[in-house]
Amino acid sequence: MIVNEQSTQPLPKPYPFSALIGQASLRQALLLAAVDPGIGGVLVSGPRGTAKSTAARSLAELLPDGRFVTLPLGASEERLIGTLDLNEVLRGGAVRFSPGLLAQAHNGVLYVDEVNLLADALVDAVLDAAASGVNVVERDGVSHSHEARFVLIGTMNPEEGELRPQLLDRFGLMVELDNCFDPEVRQQIVKARLAFDSDSEAFRQSFAREQAELSHQLRVARETLGRLAFDDEVHADVSARCIEAAVDGLRADLVMLRAARALAALEQAETVTTRHVERVAQAVLLHRRRELQSQAPDGRTDDDRSRTESTQRPERGSGHQGDGKDMHSMPLSPDASQNAGEDDWGYLPPERAGMTPVKGVIALTPKKR
Repeated sequence: MIVNEQSTQPLPKPYPFSALIGQASLRQALLLAAVDPGIGGVLVSGPRGTAKSTAARSLAELLPDGRFVTLPLGASEERLIGTLDLNEVLRGGAVRFSPGLLAQAHNGVLYVDEVNLLADALVDAVLDAAASGVNVVERDGVSHSHEARFVLIGTMNPEEGELRPQLLDRFGLMVELDNCFDPEVRQQIVKARLAFDSDSEAFRQSFAREQAELSHQLRVARETLGRLAFDDEVHADVSARCIEAAVDGLRADLVMLRAARALAALEQAETVTTRHVERVAQAVLLHRRRELQSQAPDGRTDDDRSRTESTQRPERGSGHQGDGKDMHSMPLSPDASQNAGEDDWGYLPPERAGMTPVKGVIALTPKKR
């Protein structure tokens, strides 16, 4: 039974994960993160009503402890990471640690709805723990650490704003969901949901076998994960894909390798192949891909050439008023020509200001009365 860690009341039993219809990319990403939480979690972006929270709750039931912890938007940092009671230390006792949500989510699922609206400090703390599996609490020179190995699932609606690129990159996988416009699939989803709402126990019982098999599959995958290695062909394929996507840093390479290994373990494959890499690459690169600038034979990119051309491009000036001449066509003095060619790169010659000669001067004097 899934228990809400923020209260003592048990949550209703969730919709079975094996009964989810459509959204194959989402189901695969969640299972990969469940096999290897070190991947860094899954960011799910999509409009309202695309089963983001339903899938997250369904995944928790497949894990050994079945924990499902929700991080609310208004949570404080102490509520998230926990607190240290230093009064006991001052009295000569040991440090007393009050666990937060990260400790409660250990071996379960930490769900963050509308993660793009969460304070950056909280997102940093969640992502650090998700990647390392350890939560460190420090206060006044006293520190405490504990295991925090959980499956991180963050959801967001792009209409409500984007996540900062620095935080976006730290999510291991990302899935973009779209509205379903296939009539047959929509009808299947609606019928299944109505059946679950009508009699959840009967509906869950009809998928009990599939749920048990999937839960067993996850346990076996976790046990065999460390025995799978990567050959040079897999490393070369991962490097080529990340270079082509022009990603920053090496996080994408590491996540892609771990995701491919998790997929191989989930399918009980003997080795990790480039086929596994191909099937996880989209979720790894979706939020990291950048436009690769074209490069000329001289090694300069488009931006380099644009900056050089804008610096060397002469500005058109007006000549003497009425003569219609371009002042840049006038010859330079010998000294100016020599300096422009040698020391002053980007030197612009002096321009003659347009002036109209005045033939006479009329003096105005005050009239005597």
